[in-house]
Amino acid sequence: MKEWLFGLTTSLVNRILPFLFIMVAGILIVRIILGIVNKALEKSKLEKAAHSLIKSLTRTVLYLLLGLIAASSLGIDVTGIIALASVLSLAVSLSVQNLLTNIIGGFTLLYTKPFASGDYVEIAAESGTVSEIGMTYTKLVTPDNKIVYIPNSAVVAADITNYSVTGTRRVDIAISASYDAPTEKVLDALYEAAKVPGVMSDPAPFAAVTKYGESAVEYTLRVWTATGDYWNVYFTINERVRETFKDNGISMTYPHLNVHLDK
Repeated sequence: MKEWLFGLTTSLVNRILPFLFIMVAGILIVRIILGIVNKALEKSKLEKAAHSLIKSLTRTVLYLLLGLIAASSLGIDVTGIIALASVLSLAVSLSVQNLLTNIIGGFTLLYTKPFASGDYVEIAAESGTVSEIGMTYTKLVTPDNKIVYIPNSAVVAADITNYSVTGTRRVDIAISASYDAPTEKVLDALYEAAKVPGVMSDPAPFAAVTKYGESAVEYTLRVWTATGDYWNVYFTINERVRETFKDNGISMTYPHLNVHLDK
């Protein structure tokens, strides 16, 4: 009995010790490799938004390999596990089809590069600055500091508007003025309102009559600015329009109805 227990204990020790050694050494090696990958990514020309996707996939593959090696040290038939995993992968792939689609979408974004980290984009009716391309989601930070996660599959399928790729944006401002105000006077006031910091001189600001409405004449003012100055220019010009109209005696009308009575 003692010999049997001694033999069993020795057998367990002979298996557990290598297993523990492999796990400890493997975790250290994985961390070292991940550190090397992280440094390589920082020095590479890849966009920072793609770093998290590459690191996540690398981490997953390394730990799967470590698990197989550790299982083999315990005498488990790894080939059987691999064969079983290949059979189960079909069933699993059906249940996580959306997940796999998002991962493939992530690789598609890395290859096509429709935007880069820090770009201001509009995707699937959401606008914001690209913060990260993850394994399954693309992360945007909106102007009001909300975090929006969009599935990579939706990003690939959606129309993507990149406002940062050219470095400039056009600011369009619609204004209405009274029919009593001369057109040239209104246009001069709009050009005066456009004289704010951040507005580019080339292309030059442009103002014109857009439409003759029921209660007012509608005008459009268009200026160009650097992408990063867009909102400052937009809000500043809106404030300036009200001031310049007031200084020039131009009425900003609202919907109304004139009633004429015949005697």
